[in-house]
Amino acid sequence: MKNSNTSDDAVIEKHDPESAHYPIRTVATLTGINPITLRAWERRYNLLKPLRTAKGHRLYSQRDIDLIYQVTDLLDKGIPISQVPQALLQRDKQLATQNVPLTSSVWAQYQQRMLIAISRFDEYELNQVYNEVLSLHPIENATYLLFVPLLNLLGQRWQTAEGSVAEEHFFSVFFRSKLGARFHHRPPLKHCLRLVGACLANENHEIGLMLFALAAHAMNYEMVVLGADTPLGDLPLVVKRSRSQALVLSSTMLPPMRMLQRELPQLVSRVKVPVFIGGQTSVACRDEIIRAGAMPLGDDIQKGLKYVDQQLAPLWHGVS
Repeated sequence: MKNSNTSDDAVIEKHDPESAHYPIRTVATLTGINPITLRAWERRYNLLKPLRTAKGHRLYSQRDIDLIYQVTDLLDKGIPISQVPQALLQRDKQLATQNVPLTSSVWAQYQQRMLIAISRFDEYELNQVYNEVLSLHPIENATYLLFVPLLNLLGQRWQTAEGSVAEEHFFSVFFRSKLGARFHHRPPLKHCLRLVGACLANENHEIGLMLFALAAHAMNYEMVVLGADTPLGDLPLVVKRSRSQALVLSSTMLPPMRMLQRELPQLVSRVKVPVFIGGQTSVACRDEIIRAGAMPLGDDIQKGLKYVDQQLAPLWHGVS
């Protein structure tokens, strides 16, 4: 059965990583700072101000986690913990005089450094920044607050002639290789539901599908990922042979209308499992997708995955 955690220690689920809250044991795992030290920083130095549940359990925001990384960075530089609050205050004053928003300055600086590396097609520097980010921030936050927005920005830049298609392709190949490494190191799942994931025919942008697959794996879904440019006619056999419980399609480029009006309804009737479509196509062609018998997910991966999970909830009762 799928685990359901409803205790006070559970993460308060939010679609925006900036507004999620985490229990102390999770924060200790993410930052490497043990709970005793975290409590001491709160009581003795007033560095942290976590929320409290009805039972008194601490819940930390992403801003708290970012602050913990800043504290450890100062400690690594030899600043005593007793002087850290003053050092942080001084840093904030300096940022304020530069008119840099405190909540976004870190990600904006990373984005600028990566843009410079991309414009120079400098894979070494791009990799240096990437590794630095992941040494300080959880992979999920870095993905949705830096890497995905950066990829979208590159797409906007070449459309407005500020950048080039080559820049977008350069970063896409780089990021796809990083996602591939994460795929390779996924732990095996037991007692899970299985989904088939594919991009529509003529769709070559598969990063969104890969990100969805990684997020689905974290929610105990095994995904059979077929990748880019998959003919719809091949999918019923894949669903049947893999014994999958649903089909998830990704599309950012608008497909031919005949595909939505003729081929998609045929697919829905043949696969005998729920069919979901995510990406920009699911926003622009929402009505056509619904008429075809499929379910649009929008272009927000976390919201889309939550919707899939809600629709497949009854199937978990048969998983043991």
